[in-house]
Amino acid sequence: MRLISGSARLAGVTGWPVAHSRSPRIHNTWLARHGIDGAYVPLPIRPDDFPSVIPALAKAGFAGVNVTIPHKEAAFAICVKVDDFARRAGAVNTLIFTPHGIEGSNTDGYGFVANLRHHGVKPAAGPVLILGAGGAARGIGAALQDEGAEITITNRTPERAAALAAALPPAKVLPWEQREDALGDYALLINTTSLGMVHEPPLPMNLDRAAPGLAVADIIFAPLETQLLADAKARGLKPVEGLGMLLHQAVPGFSAWFGVTPEVDEALYRIVAA
Repeated sequence: MRLISGSARLAGVTGWPVAHSRSPRIHNTWLARHGIDGAYVPLPIRPDDFPSVIPALAKAGFAGVNVTIPHKEAAFAICVKVDDFARRAGAVNTLIFTPHGIEGSNTDGYGFVANLRHHGVKPAAGPVLILGAGGAARGIGAALQDEGAEITITNRTPERAAALAAALPPAKVLPWEQREDALGDYALLINTTSLGMVHEPPLPMNLDRAAPGLAVADIIFAPLETQLLADAKARGLKPVEGLGMLLHQAVPGFSAWFGVTPEVDEALYRIVAA
């Protein structure tokens, strides 16, 4: 059994709710693996309490926290400094408590690109079609642009797609009803919507017109294999699951809080998937 001392370094994940989060399993696995005197805990915080509780955690000695729904935009607002990805996404998922104040970053794009590479997919191998226009799409789109990829946004609400494209120039917009007919023009398809998640309807996406070699990525990790990924596999396309993104996006925060850059490997994948 791993024991912690009175000088243990502390971090955690906050959301409302937060009981579903797999982040404690990720970070505590790394803490045990590296023999670090520390702990990573779930922190359920009501939205109204977020602006007051987070600074209190910093004063209580926490090194920082991960931020999940619905706090990502509120986290952005309380930072004295944010990185470029957070600024372009308008949202923060990682807070670092420093002597100079609360600093924020958005590691969603980092995690997504790292997961692509883990699966042997080049981020800028060709044009990219992103389904959805929420915060995850913003972070992923910004990271792909930094890799040199040309991105196109499509969303059921066209105004949201247009707003995201305007925030990530020179991104293009594709009408939602044309997404299947245009598949042959893309090298990478990404689902950033909640469609296909447990208790959600499946994503309506026919892959028959996909170009050979199309990589199909889904940021959903519950279930591990969505209907979209199963369809991609059945057609001989390249599926990229979402759990790897979750694992890789955790690396920068752990490194900042605990001073060690951890490894994402198959053992960690099995532990978290279980």
